[in-house]
Amino acid sequence: MSGRTSSKQPPSYSGLAATAVAGLFFAGAAFAAQSTSSPPDFAPSPNVGWIAYGPEFIPVPNEARPVGSDPAHPWVPNPIEYLSARPDAKVVDQPTFPVADLDNPILQPWAREELRKLKDRVLAGKVLDGRQASCWPIGVPGFLLYPVNPVFIIQTPREVLMIWQSDHMVRHVYLNVPHSARVRPSWFGESVGHYEGDALVVDTIGITTKTFVDHYRTPHTDRLHVVERFRMVEGGKTMEVNVHVEDPGAFTTPWGGMQRYARVQRDALAEQSCAENNANYLNQDVEPMPEAKTLDF
Repeated sequence: MSGRTSSKQPPSYSGLAATAVAGLFFAGAAFAAQSTSSPPDFAPSPNVGWIAYGPEFIPVPNEARPVGSDPAHPWVPNPIEYLSARPDAKVVDQPTFPVADLDNPILQPWAREELRKLKDRVLAGKVLDGRQASCWPIGVPGFLLYPVNPVFIIQTPREVLMIWQSDHMVRHVYLNVPHSARVRPSWFGESVGHYEGDALVVDTIGITTKTFVDHYRTPHTDRLHVVERFRMVEGGKTMEVNVHVEDPGAFTTPWGGMQRYARVQRDALAEQSCAENNANYLNQDVEPMPEAKTLDF
């Protein structure tokens, strides 16, 4: 799902057997221990995964706020979307579908109009589930908002892989290389990164406009540029990701947000399929599963 096409890039990992995953996890841990820059070790064992706190970006100081919930129509996510990472959370209301705050000043007029159409859909009583419910990749920075299932991180000297367990959505982050001269748009774009102190810094461009930046379905253009900083806090129990987003075609100003992940232990990266099961999600009027019209190879 990466847009990188250089012959110098590592091979694509279309399928990883459990033993291969374990080997790469341990290789990443060894690399982290030997590196003079002391990068964070997000995978001290193949059993360590990270579950997102929730399906929304957390606002951060000194940055324009990400799109949030309409105060008149508060979004109450499905409790499983955040209780899995935050067992102390309390559920007091019936879950609802997300309705964006159209007064957020970061929105260009056309983007606000697209969100208004979605608001009208929800208020008319129609379904607006997250696109992952129909097996669509979320994109970037939406990758940070995948709920419920853990993200596993594989670190090697040349590449970092981030694998969301559900449907094995994979991001490739190529280390210490520049962006390609010509980037072909793809679901997760082209991500290049480097270690900076205790953080993994990831720079992503080339994200297809078929994706949205969040679960409100905030649109973007082909000028979307995302920078993320992954680091561990609270003694390694939590992973914190600060994200900075720029897209002058969709937003009036750059904006920022944060996601936090709880560290979890799993026996292994479980095999989970989405497309094989999802012909008509809950018999509702939702998007069909994505189907390729042409070969990618």
